[in-house]
Amino acid sequence: MTGGILQRTGASALISALCLFSATALSTQSASAQAGAGQLTLLVGFAAGGSADSIARIVGARLGEKLGRNVVVENRPGAGANIATKTVVQAQPDGNTLLVTTAALPINETLYKNKGFSAPSLMPISIVATTPEVFAINVDDKAKTLSDFVTQNKGKEIHFATAGIGTGSHIAGEYFFKFLAKANAKHIPFRGGPDATNAVLGGHVPMVISSLSGFAAQVAGGKLRGLAVATEARNPVIKDVPTFGEVGYPGFTSLSWVGFFAPPGTSKDKVAEYNKHIDDISKEPAIVEKLKALGFDTMNGGVPVAEAFMTKEYAHWKKLVEALELRID
Repeated sequence: MTGGILQRTGASALISALCLFSATALSTQSASAQAGAGQLTLLVGFAAGGSADSIARIVGARLGEKLGRNVVVENRPGAGANIATKTVVQAQPDGNTLLVTTAALPINETLYKNKGFSAPSLMPISIVATTPEVFAINVDDKAKTLSDFVTQNKGKEIHFATAGIGTGSHIAGEYFFKFLAKANAKHIPFRGGPDATNAVLGGHVPMVISSLSGFAAQVAGGKLRGLAVATEARNPVIKDVPTFGEVGYPGFTSLSWVGFFAPPGTSKDKVAEYNKHIDDISKEPAIVEKLKALGFDTMNGGVPVAEAFMTKEYAHWKKLVEALELRID
């Protein structure tokens, strides 16, 4: 189904441009890095060009300047980001290796049976930014609201596209249709968000579920019709799209995010130091604007804020994954 769907979205083009800018900034830091300070490696469990990679490079460039150190972003995708996560879980707790990851972390804790590590053993440093899940359809679809869409497909098998199996979008979609809408739905996984979005733009699949960062330009620009956003309040980027609570499904929320984590056993002082720098960086107007352009809202706060957020995330995704009886050995 993906074979002929090669159009590149505006969002992915913007991400690539930001990656190039940030990669250049990172590569020029070696001349000013303090002698003997050591290299800081930010390990990302996803391919270059995605949101986690982009934010790692954007924040990493400024973090290197603040620390006077070389900061290297290393992409190590595979096994749903578990390869990178396991590497950081087993890394020396010396502050020289950090994990930059997404909601895949709490999802995989329940989804994968034999991953070889405990995700909660990682030490949260900072949740830099968040972006909500959004349900959207082709603008030529007759449905104007989520209720319209569910009603007009009553008795049919509803197909919805996502960036892949085990993603937050996949699990949120499965849970919504099975337990809230009580509709028969089939997940159509693609190799990434752009392909899933293009499948709906091309009329091959009726609905796409994605984090806002995956198709903010298409929804805001009217190329896709946003039916609902999975947050308690409307998102200013797509202010005309109602929340699930507004369309009859109160309490249904689902976020994607990008955060920084340290290996188990890292000193609390080192974690607090990184948190302070990253928190300051995420408040800089230029950084805020770059993240907004990717469809993300910055999330500021100390280490306790990140810890509390992760406690809720582990519980949230555990509930959804177990309810759907999803499991990967």
